[in-house]
Amino acid sequence: MRPLLKSRQWFTSIGLFVLVLAAVIGSFLTRDARIQATNSRTRRPAVVDERPLQTARNVAKLSATWDEQRFANQVLRAADHEVDLAFADALRDAANHPVPPTPQTQALYAHLNKSQELAKRAQDRVDELKKQLAAASGSRRDEIQDELDLAQAQLELDNDDVDSAKTDLIRSGADKFSRVQRQFQRHEDAEHAADTSHGPTAPNATPINYRADTLLGQVEAWRALRTKAAQLQSALDEAADVTASLSQAHDTLEQQFTTEKAAGSSTSQPASGSPPQAPTSKPAIAALKTLSDDQKTLGDLSKRMQDMQETQTAYGNWIALLQTQQRMAVHGMIQSALWILLIILLVYLADRVIDHYLTATGEERTRLRTLRVVIRFAAQAAGVLLILFVVLGTPQQMPTILGFAGAGLTVALKDFIVAFFGWFVLMGKNGLRVGDWVEINGVAGEVIEINLLRTVLLETGNWATTGHPTGRKVAFVNSYAIEGHFFNFTTSGQWLWDELQITVPSDQDPYPLIDAIQATVTKETEVSAKAAEQEWERTASHYRVRSVSPTPAVTLRPTPTGVEIHIRYITRAQERVAMRARLNQALVELLHHKGTGATVSASN
Repeated sequence: MRPLLKSRQWFTSIGLFVLVLAAVIGSFLTRDARIQATNSRTRRPAVVDERPLQTARNVAKLSATWDEQRFANQVLRAADHEVDLAFADALRDAANHPVPPTPQTQALYAHLNKSQELAKRAQDRVDELKKQLAAASGSRRDEIQDELDLAQAQLELDNDDVDSAKTDLIRSGADKFSRVQRQFQRHEDAEHAADTSHGPTAPNATPINYRADTLLGQVEAWRALRTKAAQLQSALDEAADVTASLSQAHDTLEQQFTTEKAAGSSTSQPASGSPPQAPTSKPAIAALKTLSDDQKTLGDLSKRMQDMQETQTAYGNWIALLQTQQRMAVHGMIQSALWILLIILLVYLADRVIDHYLTATGEERTRLRTLRVVIRFAAQAAGVLLILFVVLGTPQQMPTILGFAGAGLTVALKDFIVAFFGWFVLMGKNGLRVGDWVEINGVAGEVIEINLLRTVLLETGNWATTGHPTGRKVAFVNSYAIEGHFFNFTTSGQWLWDELQITVPSDQDPYPLIDAIQATVTKETEVSAKAAEQEWERTASHYRVRSVSPTPAVTLRPTPTGVEIHIRYITRAQERVAMRARLNQALVELLHHKGTGATVSASN
């Protein structure tokens, strides 16, 4: 079952594909039929070919510069003159060579003549009644007025019948002269409308910027110029076809004229020995008139050919101008492509230089590799940005765009900006130095690096065991120097308070022991206390505050098992362990000498 379903799916897919392909082929083959159907006319073709002028008007709309407008005006003048001559020839030909009558056309002519005769009688009746009305008076005037209204209605009906008969005659093709007249009237109306609405006095279209600074603009200009040149080439080909048709008609008429002229000369020659006589017969006069009309038509054909040649010259010059602009657009495209290639080459060379100078082994390999990736990305991003500028150009509202971009970057890079300025704070008098013991965001450690963006600590457990680092490096963004706070436990001597604890049993008096302990601790820490006092006094006098006394302090605390004596003293951080060892030894000897059961312990 499954193979059967699979084969059906294949057949369905193939069938749909064949149908789509057939539809595409059919659409391609019939693409011109739609245009032909749109342009098809049910009426009889025009007697006079107005294509040169119609094409010239359409092409004139493409003029975008004063040079192009000059060529458009030349084309319009020549085409208009050629069409006017064509109408004159058509009217002359229609008058001299009427259409041979047929039974149908004879009936139409008879109907027209009868309608015209009735209309003439009605008009005469109306004119007579108007005269009578002017001379009448009283009740007779009212009667004549009624007859006049009836006659005018009849005259209007007869005139409509005449117009209908003329229309039927024109539609049948028998009255060629009227057809030419109607077409000429439409031509004159269109010419007047064109001169009134938008005469050829200024460019009609938007100029094509073939000198664009961007690759996209240059490509668009080249395509627009190519399209315009194709339209002008089509107009030029049409003008060449019309010129060829006129040349053929001129040759045919010239041959006919030569034959008719020779035949007329031979028939009008008098017999030998007889005096010459003027041709007075009607056939001779008609032949001479026909020869005269043909000669005028020949002259008009020569002028029309000259007009079409001028039209072709104007089209050719216009196309040459567009081709020059196209070459300039192509030149700009080549220059833009050259800039893009140079940018790509520079980015490639920059990548090679970065790889050459930022390559290392060992401990710095990871850091340099990260730095190399960042710099290469920055170089490639800059290259892409420059290529976009070449292709699309710089934005028009550059100050506004830069302002928005700067605001956006400020928000996005806020932490980096604050960290950068925090570095200046840390480099100040009350900042940090490498080797200081500090606490930042609850993490204590020794400062081992301070750069533009980060502070790196070597973490320690706590301040009671500052000499025992955990081995972890902790990095902080320098923004903490502005937005947060930090503790710097390092002074000039790195002093700190340490504490010892002595437990005295409840059956012994602690007060004699307190005095002895006070004296021993004071003696052992005397040097450190004096040094700390001097440094604190200098610092306190600078900030105008009271300094803290470095004198050792002994306090008592009752406990369930006795009394605890707490001893606090000042010492250098580096000497803390040694100082505690000396004090422990001194206090143990003191307690042993006193013979008490007290015990000494360190309080962290």
